[in-house]
Amino acid sequence: MATANGRAKRQRGEIEELPSGSLRVKVYAGLDPITKKRHYLTETVPPGPTARKEAEKARTRFLAQVDERRNPRTRATVDQLLDRWLEVLDVEASTRQGYVKKLNKHVRPLLGKLPVGRLDAETLESFYAVLRKCRDHCGGARKAIEHRKAGPHDCTDKCRPHECKPLAPASIRQIHWILSGALNRAVRWRWISVNPADQAEKPGMPQPNPHPPTASEAARLVTQAWKDPDWGAFVWVAMTTGARRSELCALRWSAVDLDAAVLTLRSALYVDDAGKLREKDTKTHQQRRVALDAETVEVLRDQLARCEERASALGLSLAGDGYVFSPDPDGGRPLVPDTATQRFSRMAARLGMTTNLHALRHYSATELIAAGVDVRTVAGRLGHGGGGATTLRVYAAWLSESDQRAASALSARMPSRPRPMKGNAAGR
Repeated sequence: MATANGRAKRQRGEIEELPSGSLRVKVYAGLDPITKKRHYLTETVPPGPTARKEAEKARTRFLAQVDERRNPRTRATVDQLLDRWLEVLDVEASTRQGYVKKLNKHVRPLLGKLPVGRLDAETLESFYAVLRKCRDHCGGARKAIEHRKAGPHDCTDKCRPHECKPLAPASIRQIHWILSGALNRAVRWRWISVNPADQAEKPGMPQPNPHPPTASEAARLVTQAWKDPDWGAFVWVAMTTGARRSELCALRWSAVDLDAAVLTLRSALYVDDAGKLREKDTKTHQQRRVALDAETVEVLRDQLARCEERASALGLSLAGDGYVFSPDPDGGRPLVPDTATQRFSRMAARLGMTTNLHALRHYSATELIAAGVDVRTVAGRLGHGGGGATTLRVYAAWLSESDQRAASALSARMPSRPRPMKGNAAGR
């Protein structure tokens, strides 16, 4: 093509004929921010009578994308995006750990090698479908034995053939939001033009279905726990305060005011990447004060007396900021949250119950709401935001007693129903 001054104008992009007769369209799209190499948009058009016309259309489309900055700027893979995203992500260490575990377990094996520019809504929805079928991504063809122990060993009944189990809906939804966050950053960096996670059908919101222990089951649990007074105190305080296990394990004597009958939950425990126990802010990043009933105050007084007695017997003194629940006589080390969870589960199993330590939060919320305590107060004790919406949606289990009272109250307001007249024959 010639310009007004007679010079030939250089054509942007090129169409190359391959030995197979196909046409390859190639348009320069800038430097790749990852590899720092020249990045090209390419497409191969199969041979045919309209191949040249289709190739010109592809070249025009690519040029428009480059001019409008709608083209992917990189050939980076999903793995490379996740690595870069994690470098700049500003979240708590425990939150990051959760993200990394889910990404390494589910996202990287299935999507990691895929170029970010080729990730679309269909691919994401297919990915979620795989997770709904099997959390181990077996595709329905895996028949291998799942060994409970790594390395050479004699198999037991715990080594069983693989059975497909779907990933929990809440986990699939969380993976979606993790991916969406990484892809939003990719859009901001102009690696891609649109976020495919916004176009994909989002995994459904899981329906809360809490199963707190009943009042009789709770009584059996705490009675069993009292066989070890320290463990009994832990389970008792968990039931009466509704605190998270990580918050109770991080509780120090300096945060317990027995005279004022209140404890202050300031921190929580988590295990870092090196396997060490660390303290962090509570889940909502706010400390909260929880009022104690008279019996719970006495439970904690007895716990304090036992701790002081053990420390004194060994010639030690109980530290003022020592942990309330600790395996050490001086309260220097906290009870590990996972240890508490496992011990509670074993205790429940011995009693023939299917429950866990976290269910005590359900129990606390359910019993308080059934007793008529307002939702905002219950939410405050549990450490929930949102004015109690989470408390009602997740933690308040259906109560037959409350439901029966509601039915009676509604029936009392109904008008009297017509009564059959005496003397009317049923068959007339």
